Amino acid sequence: MNITFRQLRLFLALADSGSVSAAARRMHVTQPTASMQLKEITQQVGIPLYEVVGRKLSLTEVGKRLAETARDITHCWESFEQEIDAFQGLTRGKIRVAVVSTAKYFMPRLVGSFCKLHPSIDVALEILNRDSVVERLRDNRDDFYIMSMPPGDIELTDESFMQNPIVVIASIGDPLSKAKSLGLNDLAKHRFILREKGSGTRMAADQHFRAVRFRPDIRLELGSNEAIKESVAGGLGLGVLSRHALHGHDGEHGVRILHVKGFPLASAWHIVHPSAKRLSPLAQAFKQHILTEVAKS
Repeated sequence: MNITFRQLRLFLALADSGSVSAAARRMHVTQPTASMQLKEITQQVGIPLYEVVGRKLSLTEVGKRLAETARDITHCWESFEQEIDAFQGLTRGKIRVAVVSTAKYFMPRLVGSFCKLHPSIDVALEILNRDSVVERLRDNRDDFYIMSMPPGDIELTDESFMQNPIVVIASIGDPLSKAKSLGLNDLAKHRFILREKGSGTRMAADQHFRAVRFRPDIRLELGSNEAIKESVAGGLGLGVLSRHALHGHDGEHGVRILHVKGFPLASAWHIVHPSAKRLSPLAQAFKQHILTEVAKS
């Protein structure tokens, strides 16, 4: 097969974006040019690589294998470029990091301090729910992944670097907020507002509740820490979330941390990547920066 590296990058853009027009924009070519190149790739392989049903584009199994191959080749090439750059002092390059939504409260500052040291380095920071981050991890789409609950079915290089205490909150006006000590039995008659199933915070809370045989009366399941804080402040129930979501300030957004036996739940933030992944010098420098900055704080 005679497929060029640029064509592989175009097909990878198609796989990641899900449309020909978006892939064309990423590669800075016209849509007719992208369509023609994709047709050539398909002809070279000799088997359909994708199909469009309605307006949705889906890769075939062969197309998925080609996307994986294109991603591996792209990562290898980028690693080579960065090895050359390393001899020149990390003068250019790009880091891709996918983080779960709660990490947005601290990761931008860590990324910012790295960029100040290396102003010519670009960092692409994807902030997503846990399921989406795990999906990207399985596809090996980024250099690093930040989450509190790494999946157990993937061979990972995993390093915890920061505590992630999980707390119970109530509105400032709730009488519970004035109590100096509470047990879960004291909360049994109250409604709860929890993160959506699959989030790291929800997984930690569910594990604890099962361990102590407590069944919370769940009023709402929300996909946003901000929505939980606003709902709790509005008196809709008690919330369970990461203390990072409070920016370290008890009483923020009209909510207060409750002193509940067993809380804060012990949890930690992890920086992970597939074990088989070979880190570029730039990626190694980024990881070391994260670990060093957190250790200093």
